[in-house]
Amino acid sequence: MTLPILLGVLLLGVLLLAGAGAALYARRGARPVRAAVTGVGVAVEAEEVDEAALKSRRAAEVVALGFVPEAELDTAHPAPVPAERTAVLAALADGDWEVGAAYLKAAGRDWEERWLRVRVLAGAAAGDDGWLRAWREAKPSHPALALVAADTAVVVAWNARGDGAAGDIAEERLRTFHDLLEEAKTAAREAQRVADPADPVPYMVEQSIGIGLGYPHEDYEELWARITARGPKVLTAHTHALQYWCLKWHGSHELALSFARESAAAGEPGELLTLLPLLAYFEQDAHDPELTAEVFYKAPEIREAVDAALADLAAADPDDPRAVRMRHMLAYLLFWQDRDAAAVEQFRHVDGHIGAPPWSYAASPRSRYVYARDWAVRVTALG
Repeated sequence: MTLPILLGVLLLGVLLLAGAGAALYARRGARPVRAAVTGVGVAVEAEEVDEAALKSRRAAEVVALGFVPEAELDTAHPAPVPAERTAVLAALADGDWEVGAAYLKAAGRDWEERWLRVRVLAGAAAGDDGWLRAWREAKPSHPALALVAADTAVVVAWNARGDGAAGDIAEERLRTFHDLLEEAKTAAREAQRVADPADPVPYMVEQSIGIGLGYPHEDYEELWARITARGPKVLTAHTHALQYWCLKWHGSHELALSFARESAAAGEPGELLTLLPLLAYFEQDAHDPELTAEVFYKAPEIREAVDAALADLAAADPDDPRAVRMRHMLAYLLFWQDRDAAAVEQFRHVDGHIGAPPWSYAASPRSRYVYARDWAVRVTALG
């Protein structure tokens, strides 16, 4: 092959590669593909600089529309932290257990809120249990104390385990985790024994113990029956149970989706149980490397599930604190379904606080969130 022809072939190859990169960049969710070609290092470097400048300019345009800059996104919370909770945590840090006890009592029989407040107190005690020990000294037989102590034991166990799949965790750490969960199980059973018979929360505390210890299906189903006999529609109880039935723990994609659909069917408009199928589909995508989000989430049954969730959300109390969990998931799925205007509506509600699935599953939650948000915003508002 003559030199002119060879140069022409090489040039054509470079152009084709560049074109492929541009086409991939135009696809939703795709990153530009860049070929490393000897002799064009300066050009590639210039391209990277230009791309960084373009990214910066586009980010500034989205922020100018009222959205939160990437660096300022809160990855620890799904929504702004209520002032009351902040005050309670400050009092606990000062050792005032009575403020914590009153905070839990004020939830009354709103089981969802009661669960949330127990977890807030348990999280605080897992870091510094001085106030919890003071509570025990003052009122050792208090049922609420038993409940908070049990959930604290659960939080301590899971903190000791750390994140990651079981195969990625040292055996010694897993043994410690299981030992701590056995202690938590004993504490949970005591909390159940002394609790108000109508209260499902002491049994909800046992849900993550069952996941960690690997309860057989029949044992978990027995636990679930005790929960639903007391609180059949507590959203967090359903989302925890879904985790058990997922492939990554003790079930399968099929079992998880079956459970999710059953939960959704049991809910009335506004109860937000239609979140469950969305979570089941997301878990399947997250753990099946053969799925492509751009194709998977456009399946008719998933689009129908999103439509049902949108209707459910519209029927809910606008101030329902559970709604934010639905909005995070809807924003993500609507983005993948090319329903950008609807996605932006959800992004406007949750923007600023992204400590929730699907963002929390990513190695870089901010990157996942900003990519989807900014894409949808550019399509709808910037063209």
